[in-house]
Amino acid sequence: MQAKIENNELVIRIPLEKPHVSSSGKTLIVASTGGNVQIDAEVNGKPVFVGLNAYIKK
Repeated sequence: MQAKIENNELVIRIPLEKPHVSSSGKTLIVASTGGNVQIDAEVNGKPVFVGLNAYIKK
């Protein structure tokens, strides 16, 4: 995943994966950070964390 702050917007690029069943079994995950991850960006001198799940309905 790539994430950066550009023109006061958070820009995220993450590769799409082959759809796979979520842990709840209700959706198919197509992209995920696998939890919260720190990115190379700061706001007010503090690190930014991102947690992302992109999914489709089964």
